[in-house]
Amino acid sequence: MPRTVAPARRHTARNRRLRVTAAFAVLVAVAGYLTVQYVTGGKGSDQCTVESADGSAGEGRTYRLSSEQAANAAVISAVGTTRGMPERAVTIALATALQESGLRNIEHGDRDSLGLFQQRPSQGWGTEKQILDPVYSSGKFYQHLAEVPGYSRLPLTVAAQRVQRSGFPQAYAKHEPDAALLAAALTGRTPAALNCDPPRTTAGTGEMAKVRAELLRSFGKDVLPSGKGADAQAPAAGAAAGTGTLSVPVRAALRAGQDGAPQRGWELAHWAVAQSEALGLDEVAYAGRTWDAGSGWRTERKESGTGAVRMRLAQ
Repeated sequence: MPRTVAPARRHTARNRRLRVTAAFAVLVAVAGYLTVQYVTGGKGSDQCTVESADGSAGEGRTYRLSSEQAANAAVISAVGTTRGMPERAVTIALATALQESGLRNIEHGDRDSLGLFQQRPSQGWGTEKQILDPVYSSGKFYQHLAEVPGYSRLPLTVAAQRVQRSGFPQAYAKHEPDAALLAAALTGRTPAALNCDPPRTTAGTGEMAKVRAELLRSFGKDVLPSGKGADAQAPAAGAAAGTGTLSVPVRAALRAGQDGAPQRGWELAHWAVAQSEALGLDEVAYAGRTWDAGSGWRTERKESGTGAVRMRLAQ
């Protein structure tokens, strides 16, 4: 005769299965949350804020990101404008990096994908070392984007997909508003729109040679006179080694798509703010506005002009 199972025993087994299923669902949800927090930086690490042009009135859009993400975004933008790419190209690049890596230079991905744009060495994008260099990987992205006919008129998802060949091309679309907000600030079109608050533990770690080197890598040799480093002021007597101020001239020869010297100046200023934690900068000044690590942007009483961007190392 077939063996029968008591109703109570069947009920217990069913409850056990339900509990196991529920526990598995919770684990999946937690893993998903932690993955999102790792990729996006998590709200606890949101040390930078970018606002739209009317953000100061409380009516604009705001996007928050970590210092690491801001620094990578600034490099992506700088490489694009240095190549003469328009703001739309920068928006496409930033949206792509937001989707592919959360603007983090990660050393893993699908198969052999790496870096900000999840480029693959096996597909001819470069060596692992090259792809993990944000300047190089950004340059490769723009190189391929420039080969897409009419990319600036295409929907962002289409333009990005022509470069990336992603299995989920529509995923780029959700990042377009944030990417556009970032691009407007980082290309200098929106003044004093990016603010970062790096931890004070970075104070005193800056080196002028490193600031110069990163400027040259991001913007090319023309950003500093003779490629040496503009009006670099030596530390005052008794100051700690490595301190000082770098005055970066706003070049008369502007990049394509930039609206005059002020835009170029704000591009450099925002790059410095985004890099403030990595480079140990605690003050950036341009066009009568001064940013410092403790209080963000403020308006100076005396207009300082638009001839140069001043970057000061933490002391």
